[in-house]
Amino acid sequence: MKNFFQIIFEDGGEGKIDRKQLVRDVKKAALARMEDAARTVEDFRAVIKQWDSLDENRERRERAYEVVREENIPLEFGRKKDGLIFPVPFVYPAEREAMMGDFIDMIYDSAEDMWQLVEDWDVSIELENLSAKQKEVLFLTAVRMCTPQQIACFKDQTDRAVRKLLAAALDSMRGFLAPVIRWQIQTGQPEVTFAKRQFLEWYENQNCDFDSEKNVLDSDECE
Repeated sequence: MKNFFQIIFEDGGEGKIDRKQLVRDVKKAALARMEDAARTVEDFRAVIKQWDSLDENRERRERAYEVVREENIPLEFGRKKDGLIFPVPFVYPAEREAMMGDFIDMIYDSAEDMWQLVEDWDVSIELENLSAKQKEVLFLTAVRMCTPQQIACFKDQTDRAVRKLLAAALDSMRGFLAPVIRWQIQTGQPEVTFAKRQFLEWYENQNCDFDSEKNVLDSDECE
């Protein structure tokens, strides 16, 4: 099968391309011809490669005009220094996103609705099922980046109580996600990421260590 750019500038026959056409129209016509001419696995892989290249170019152009923020980055990350050059709305990333028409982070920026901001559906479901107190502690810890001491001062509680709530929330999520991820790996689901595999390995090692310690304690008690 011919190369993508060889097809673009091919002459002759009824399929002769007008030189006055725009380049994007020529490439579009060439890609359509590649799709129609594809017969073997290698031909279809070549077509997919061209579509992937076009998607990468489109996404690169889109990223130049949008605010990209990963889930593990706080909403206020990248805050500008206050001054005469930057007005107050331009200081905070969330405000800049809102001015560009992206209101999702501001709408769901709360303990009750933070599950709406999580892309992974399984994690989102478990977040939604947590109790109100667990959601609040987890939100202040993961999103607001507060320490247990700061949360305890804000809630008028002891930091031990805050850590207990946080540990209960995390244990609940880990216990729910571990079998789900194990099933996804066994059935070859596409949403299994490297981070999920790392978490499952860590979780199973933690449980093995806990079970071994428990067996040692039980044997000591029997003696």
